[in-house]
Amino acid sequence: MRITPEQIVAIRKGVSQLAGDAARIWLFGSRVRDDARGGDVDLLLELDEAVAEPAQLSARLAAQVSRAMYGRKVDVLIKAPNLKFLPIHSIALAEGIRL
Repeated sequence: MRITPEQIVAIRKGVSQLAGDAARIWLFGSRVRDDARGGDVDLLLELDEAVAEPAQLSARLAAQVSRAMYGRKVDVLIKAPNLKFLPIHSIALAEGIRL
């Protein structure tokens, strides 16, 4: 996994602040592979409750994590009961690492 312990703490803190303590966060994509280089940070935010404004939540979390990672590009995907489950959700859950 190619993120530091400090970055994991920053991600968890952002998730807790914006989505609550029950939210789960997964790192997926190239950052889970130690043999890869560069790349953005792909996160899956998993929620048990419906989310009213998923685009706004995704953008806020991405911005907060990006700032903590010195401007690194961050993509946030949300899985919630009221949102359509897409194939990318399955990939993120199968290949991702829960932070």
